[in-house]
Amino acid sequence: MLVGVPKEIKNNEFRVGLTPASVHELVAHGHQVLVQAGAGAGIGLLDEHYLAAGADLVATAADIFERAEMIVKVKEPQAAECAMLRPGQILYTYLHLAPDPEQTAALVASGAVCIAYETITGPGGGLPLLAPMSEVAGRMAIQAGAAHLEKSRGGMGLLLGGVPGVAAGHVVVIGAGVVGTNALQMAVGSGARVTVLDKNVDRLRQLDLVYGNRIATLYSTTHALEEAVLAADLVIGGVLVPGAAAPKLVTRAMVARMQKGAVVVDVAIDQGGCFATSRSTTHADPTFVVDGVVHYCVANMPGAVARTSTFALNNATIGHALALANKGWRRALRDDVHLCHGLNVCQGKVTYQAVAAALGHDYVAAETLLA
Repeated sequence: MLVGVPKEIKNNEFRVGLTPASVHELVAHGHQVLVQAGAGAGIGLLDEHYLAAGADLVATAADIFERAEMIVKVKEPQAAECAMLRPGQILYTYLHLAPDPEQTAALVASGAVCIAYETITGPGGGLPLLAPMSEVAGRMAIQAGAAHLEKSRGGMGLLLGGVPGVAAGHVVVIGAGVVGTNALQMAVGSGARVTVLDKNVDRLRQLDLVYGNRIATLYSTTHALEEAVLAADLVIGGVLVPGAAAPKLVTRAMVARMQKGAVVVDVAIDQGGCFATSRSTTHADPTFVVDGVVHYCVANMPGAVARTSTFALNNATIGHALALANKGWRRALRDDVHLCHGLNVCQGKVTYQAVAAALGHDYVAAETLLA
């Protein structure tokens, strides 16, 4: 198969779909890989590294999209990229379609076979291609939140870990999944006071066994969530419903009553965000203020640590990339139900039920297109 890797064009996005090691793996299995010149230069993966791995370099993204049978990316295709997709071409990347009707419509119109990293499941449960970026984003959320609590960044002027004789800041983590667990790990390490909320009591019990009295665990009800948010200096939103829009758990009224200069970091913003006041921002302009509360809602947080993120992502994605290249998309999806769960849009049909429900499209089961 002819596999193409274009340079990412989203704001401040320096990750790349395939590392030289991943290219080498595909080439070793008999595939040809086209890489856009400079695709990995921002993180020290130079053109000569790709040439040494067996890739062919091309000058423009248009060359990649015109020639490749499968496009491997990191972030969802931007409008100009969607316009270059063609019927039957495989797109393998993060999509996050539920809160994005424009992208969904463009992918439907393209006729391409669109496989989303974030909905591919694993044999042991979970979302193994989303997990590495959730780990990065969860850890970054505390860094970003701590930085924006500084007065010069619009925060209340609070040092998250405190100092002897001065109380530490209070971090509230909504959701005890991969994002939340990594966030609370960093928050505990910083010396902050940490409260985590979730509806999974077994998960809260596991965290209590690990962290003991270094954290407070709360079963998430509307009342418990409101009390925690109003008492917080920093709130991390890490709620995920696979493939679907994130629930708006923190209302506008709650935000209005939060402490002035508090910070919220909405890691769920890729799926629309779990704060009613959230809207997507970029690394170039990461925050805005609503009712005196600083909102950090960068939709590609791991892009800020693009080198770490690229290698972590490739560890998770290369196996399925090989399966798609070796077998073609129909057989690869028939052979692996977990990979089949990644099919979101195919040949003009929406094939992921949560996306169809969120955006009002007719749902077509993936299995009906695999004959």
